[in-house]
Amino acid sequence: MAVYALGDLCPEIHPDAYVHPDATVIGDVRIGAHASIWPQVVLRADDNHVRIGARTNVQDGSVLHAAPETPVTVGEGTVIGHCVHIEGASIGAGCLIASGSILLNSTVIEDGAAVGAGALISFDGHVPAGQIALGVPARNRENTFFPMAEVATIVADYVRNAERFRARLRRLD
Repeated sequence: MAVYALGDLCPEIHPDAYVHPDATVIGDVRIGAHASIWPQVVLRADDNHVRIGARTNVQDGSVLHAAPETPVTVGEGTVIGHCVHIEGASIGAGCLIASGSILLNSTVIEDGAAVGAGALISFDGHVPAGQIALGVPARNRENTFFPMAEVATIVADYVRNAERFRARLRRLD
């Protein structure tokens, strides 16, 4: 894995976290226990901090960047799908941020809320608990689309998968 200090800003990765060798972690990043960071993910904390909670997974190709005014915080047991872009946003625990979504500066996603695939949440966006944001630009509605109890199942699957990758992944070139 590519883990970089930037001056005095050094990442802290819990020993039980899994960071794929092709992920990049830069600066003031903290990754919690049993969290997993997958291929081509970039966690860049050069102007502010990035915090990833325990058992949270950040899937392939996602970019989380702390803006100067707004850090990135992701609570425990949250699913960040493939190719998600998060720029200075706060995401609670037990959330689903589906593939291809974009969350811009100062967005707040409350515990147990969801963002649908491909949704765009512009500056200062807000998704309350129990709601899902869908569309471009995203609009909140009561979440009757995705059973949020499934988030815990996905989280558990990713914790198991990270252990499998830690034990069995081997490079062949």
